[in-house]
Amino acid sequence: MHLTRYTDYALRVLIYLAVKGEERATIHEIAESFGVSRNHLMKVVQDLSHRGYIITIRGKNGGMLLNRAPESISLGGLIRDTEHELGLVECFRDSNECVITPACRLKPILNEAMAAFMAVLDSYTLADILGRRQPQLARLMQIPTTPP
Repeated sequence: MHLTRYTDYALRVLIYLAVKGEERATIHEIAESFGVSRNHLMKVVQDLSHRGYIITIRGKNGGMLLNRAPESISLGGLIRDTEHELGLVECFRDSNECVITPACRLKPILNEAMAAFMAVLDSYTLADILGRRQPQLARLMQIPTTPP
């Protein structure tokens, strides 16, 4: 199984926003933090906003915030929303032309493996990624933290 860069970036945006908390973040600062292209992030951010994961605010004091609590963002749900092709091999796809499909047992085995993979992801949330490491994540992403 290989997750696309698109999903990787979606996860990074959500992690960044979760660590940042109630303070707005910009595409520019997230791109700088991860050393990735602003242009790539723009499409990801637009999709995350459209799907209700984040709120985007335009204007001089604009930015992005999480639209849901990290505890309510399922990793499995996010993967399903951002991965457009979860078919592991040709027989999963509508354009299947594999001649052995009618007799092959690979598809049900891979279906079982994919179901197990997704079940594990469904059991975790964005909050689980943060855990007690939120301060360390903030340092690594160069997010200034204010002492309590």
